[in-house]
Amino acid sequence: MRPLLVLAALLCALLGAAQPAWAHTQLVSSSPKDGATPAKAPDHLTLTFDEAVDLADVRVLTVDGDRLPVSRPSKGTAKDKVVRVALGSPAEGRFAIVWSVVDEEDGHASSGRVTFTVGAAAARTGGDEARAAAPAPSPSVREGLVAARWAGYLALALFVGGLAFVALLWPGGAYEPRARALLGLAWTVGLLATVAAAGLQGAYASLGGLRDALRPATYADVLATEPGVVLAARGLMWVLAAVVLAALLQGAARSPGWRVGALAVTFGLLRTTGMTGHNSEGGEPTWGAVADFVHLLGAALWIGGLAMLALAVLPRRRVAELAEVVPGYARLAALSVTGIVIAGLVLAWQVVGSFDGLLHTSYGHLLLVKTTVLGCVLVAAYASRQWVRTRLDLAVLLRGDAATVRPFGYSVAAETGLVLVVLAVTSLLVTADPGR
Repeated sequence: MRPLLVLAALLCALLGAAQPAWAHTQLVSSSPKDGATPAKAPDHLTLTFDEAVDLADVRVLTVDGDRLPVSRPSKGTAKDKVVRVALGSPAEGRFAIVWSVVDEEDGHASSGRVTFTVGAAAARTGGDEARAAAPAPSPSVREGLVAARWAGYLALALFVGGLAFVALLWPGGAYEPRARALLGLAWTVGLLATVAAAGLQGAYASLGGLRDALRPATYADVLATEPGVVLAARGLMWVLAAVVLAALLQGAARSPGWRVGALAVTFGLLRTTGMTGHNSEGGEPTWGAVADFVHLLGAALWIGGLAMLALAVLPRRRVAELAEVVPGYARLAALSVTGIVIAGLVLAWQVVGSFDGLLHTSYGHLLLVKTTVLGCVLVAAYASRQWVRTRLDLAVLLRGDAATVRPFGYSVAAETGLVLVVLAVTSLLVTADPGR
């Protein structure tokens, strides 16, 4: 229970000093303004955002779905925040455009609608035309993106943590069918989840549907954006990970060359996963990036090792193996949890920044849910650690007696199930708006 008390105390200390929470890209103003009635039809529309945007990340469409060309203004300050939209001829004197912009840091899509009517048409309609609601990303696409991210997080944890478990604690696991199957499944899911996330990210950013996620044009569009480039790099890392996995399955886990390759691939997978989150938001983006890397690494070592222990080591019920592997994993898990807690506190301070943001935003609520579930995981982990301290020697003496080992299996199973919930909440946090 001590880690929970430390976690609560540090969270209060870090969030005690009020700082502004950060949000995704938002439209500050437009010219003509939304709802305006200019005397004559303008040839362009100017959109001004609250932060710098890349033209490749901005999409402006008519209500009929035709894409309008965008460019930078030739004059003015803060040009990187301003987008100039070329307008065509209005339909019956009324302009209605839909804009969307992808946040360069986490791929979140903000969107809205701007409608205005030329003077003569406004006089005919009396300006009382019902206003349509602003568009938003498809719920089914958003849910699919969350599911793909959840699968990606799980695959990353199983693959990176599983590799570390075999390389550091259980070299014989490279020849165990269950361990080989777990690593192979993690690699397959990781690659497929990355490919699916790219298509879903494109459909999400363009306000399209699930069918759009399968179109080649959607992939072409998303790969022109910064989030798309990150996803492409992650896909390449998964391809390179196949080489590392193949070498491991051939017994190269003790080779210095393999260890260097495994470290390089692990770093690439963790970094490209963290680059699509909120860690760079706030006043200290470098600290956020470092904390996010430590957070992901700790989670991968803990979760991947836990899965390898539960699904590959425990079913074998080999006493000598348990006596050698379990204490080593207990030490690795304790170190990982410490890194997760410290890095998580830094990220909470970096992204949320205040009690107000923690208590009054959806992001803060999800963070509280994640912290609560993580506390339950730590309780289960504490039960497992106590078994290792007090019952492992007895289990060895009794040659793996089922009744003696069963409580350890139950606590490991509970820990594993709760970890899956933590990963699901983490996937929701990536698409949630931290608020202001």
